[in-house]
Amino acid sequence: MSQTNLEKAQDAIIAGNSPQIVLSLLSHALDMGASDIHIEPSSSTVRIRFRVDGVLQEIIEYPANIHLAVVSRIKIQSNMKIDEQRKPQDGRLQMYTEDRREIELRVSTLPTIHGEKVCMRLQDKNRTIPMFDELGIRGNNLKRIHEMVKNPNGINLVTGPTGSGKTTTLYSALYQLNNADVNIMTFEDPVEYEMLGLSQSQMHPDIGYDFASGLRTALRQDPDIIMVGEIRDQETIEIAIKAALTGHMVLSTIHTNSSVSTITRILDMGIQPFKITSTLRIIEAQRLLRRLCPHCKEEYEPAESVRDDIRKSLKKTHDCEFDYSKLDTNFTLFRPKGCEKCNDMGYKGRLGVYELMELDREIEKMVLDGASEAEIEDKSIEKGMITLLQDGYLKSIDGDTSIEEVLKVASGGH
Repeated sequence: MSQTNLEKAQDAIIAGNSPQIVLSLLSHALDMGASDIHIEPSSSTVRIRFRVDGVLQEIIEYPANIHLAVVSRIKIQSNMKIDEQRKPQDGRLQMYTEDRREIELRVSTLPTIHGEKVCMRLQDKNRTIPMFDELGIRGNNLKRIHEMVKNPNGINLVTGPTGSGKTTTLYSALYQLNNADVNIMTFEDPVEYEMLGLSQSQMHPDIGYDFASGLRTALRQDPDIIMVGEIRDQETIEIAIKAALTGHMVLSTIHTNSSVSTITRILDMGIQPFKITSTLRIIEAQRLLRRLCPHCKEEYEPAESVRDDIRKSLKKTHDCEFDYSKLDTNFTLFRPKGCEKCNDMGYKGRLGVYELMELDREIEKMVLDGASEAEIEDKSIEKGMITLLQDGYLKSIDGDTSIEEVLKVASGGH
């Protein structure tokens, strides 16, 4: 039987073969679907952990005496200075595994008292861009996001914390917008997906090429659709508004806790309310939670208090796909168990929870009148918006995830 990549890494550690250690660990990280690799030195050993489905897992250790060789190998491949160990460094690494899978990594080194810590962010170049329903966008949310894609102009924002899949959602939209009759331009830092038919530009803030200057240039390139990696400041949002007012569709991300708090954030940037209401079309907030392993998830009877919380929250919703008769019964939920297929974690893969707020005439008037976040949120729910928490509850009843995962990840979405 052929060796696994983890077994190859173990043999390479025994042999002190640093190139093979690096290659085997990267291949094993791809096998596990890891997003990040952490190589962490201590006084006698070096611990390697992978972040899989958002959670760090300890994978293997190797003796401290080969750490310098391993770090040097990574630095050589990432075009970093091998002899500089006192300062942090950043680099990029592109390589192929033994079975010809292409990997691209962002590499960061950090000096510690026991040697350099290395963190590598993986980008699997062979992955495909998922469709909206594969991301977990369903029901009312799916209906609204399809309406967004059809709208030829205006600003559509995706919000959420770092690592919540915002860029993937934007690329799912771009995939469906990508036709020969439109000019699509993206401005990113870094470019995470490469897609044929798009003009994709990498930002270089160190030389003054940032999102604002990229967006300004885009307006001289006859665009139809512009994707900006992130709106961070007043200058960028002002240019995005100008683009939207002149008939362009702008897609971007912003860091806020919910859909409605995005309006407050933009107002805090110094943008006048009438500019928001005349350009902003959809605000979509999201989080990623772990998907229950389909091979071993267990059905169980939750406490009645849990059922009551779910019923109380969902009775305010009007989702076009959910079977509300389930709430009238003693419905069951699902929990993780653990098996060989999911490395005994009970979870395998991730899916999103989503909250899509549409700025229609009524919501626009509330923004112009200075209504509070709570008032705007209540009106949006009345008009069919599903909150992050409610979307999580719907998915827990359908057996996609556990209630614990929903409460941990989405409870800020009341």
